[in-house]
Amino acid sequence: MPTAVLALEDGKVYAGIAFGAAAECEGEVVFNTSMTGYQEVLTDASYRGQIVAMTYPLIGNYGVNEEDVESRRPWVEGFVVRELSRITSNWRSTKSLGDYLRDNGVPGIQGIDTRGLTKHIRTAGAMRAFLSTLDANPERAVAKARASAGLVGRNLVREVTCEKTWEWRSGDLPPGPRVVVMDYGVKLNMLRQLAGVGCRPVVMPCTATAEEVLAQQPEGILLSNGPGDPEPCTHEVETVRRLIEGPPGGRPIPMFGICMGHHFLTLALGGRTRKLKFGHHGANHPVRDERTGKVAITVQNHGFVGDVDSLPQGDVEITHINLNDMTLEGLRHRRLPIFAVQFHPEASPGPHDAHYLFRRFADLIRDHHA
Repeated sequence: MPTAVLALEDGKVYAGIAFGAAAECEGEVVFNTSMTGYQEVLTDASYRGQIVAMTYPLIGNYGVNEEDVESRRPWVEGFVVRELSRITSNWRSTKSLGDYLRDNGVPGIQGIDTRGLTKHIRTAGAMRAFLSTLDANPERAVAKARASAGLVGRNLVREVTCEKTWEWRSGDLPPGPRVVVMDYGVKLNMLRQLAGVGCRPVVMPCTATAEEVLAQQPEGILLSNGPGDPEPCTHEVETVRRLIEGPPGGRPIPMFGICMGHHFLTLALGGRTRKLKFGHHGANHPVRDERTGKVAITVQNHGFVGDVDSLPQGDVEITHINLNDMTLEGLRHRRLPIFAVQFHPEASPGPHDAHYLFRRFADLIRDHHA
């Protein structure tokens, strides 16, 4: 069988068996702790610039279908598994995982010690990596990993956003509040959840100005998830800062930030962000709601985090904390109708513990415009 190699910038090399596309890729290698949902992981635009290793040992057993996608294409740079299932067994499956990656140009490697890789990343931190299913030479692979760009300082949001404004259509729902969704890499389930609570999502590219957003006359604004480092996204942050002010002479517009949207609100409100050692990626992260004391098991996918101490405490209330490392997971403005969470309440894949936040957003919109 063909061989493949995954090399890290610190010189560590993992040799395995190739699957997916005959190709090479570079990116930051991270691990995802979800047991299922690999198709949703692959098509989550927040993984742009990353090589994803699944910690669950057997991946691919239910194949791939046309319904369980979160965007128009896979965004991961490369895919790493312990064992690729030889059998595809699900009535909705249209092709195997290997064929899906091959058809979309994504290289994969199997047969490596993913537990060992995960423990190494937890100790040494996420790092630049290079994956090849064409050339298994370890020295050349390490050199390419060290020469790769990494995530810090790159605006990856521009690479995944939509090209023009479009409206989400989902059945015969009655007219509801018009919500502009800023597409920083939006997952389709965010739009499904908005529609499910009676909102009408209108998706706009990240390049849109505040004036263009306000011209849509939104009753609410959702700032979506997205990939990479938030700080280089200066246009996007400035747009959020101006949207916080609301329309000239009008009332502020209710706003909900998710993941990258949480980062942009943190920066726009005067805070800072920093890179996590190995990020949060998976569907089993416990988060505590500081107002109720309740703990939700959440879906997460971010390598950066807001700095709690940098936020203006008089204006911003911390609402959620990650119980694994006590990092910031949610905030709200004390005077304005604005709140945000770092985790993914839309899930897909993962538990539905945080779906209530979309209802909270819809209620906020209706109360604000009552």
